[in-house]
Amino acid sequence: MVNKLGWPQVGRVSEPGRYMFRFGWLTVTAEDLAVWAQYPNAVFTLVRVPNAETEDEFHLGAFEFRNDHPCCGK
Repeated sequence: MVNKLGWPQVGRVSEPGRYMFRFGWLTVTAEDLAVWAQYPNAVFTLVRVPNAETEDEFHLGAFEFRNDHPCCGK
């Protein structure tokens, strides 16, 4: 399973919302998008939503600035 996600891996979404991906549902917030707008190479930790209705609900957690991640490295 994926545990770090970069903006390209989520299709460079531009609106907050709940999106379906191969690993499940991902909620992207306006704050997450603001980080990517300022730091396009940032990667977020994928976090499972506790007590969700389904096991495949995720949100983005802590982020780090990466140039060596496969999704966004140079």
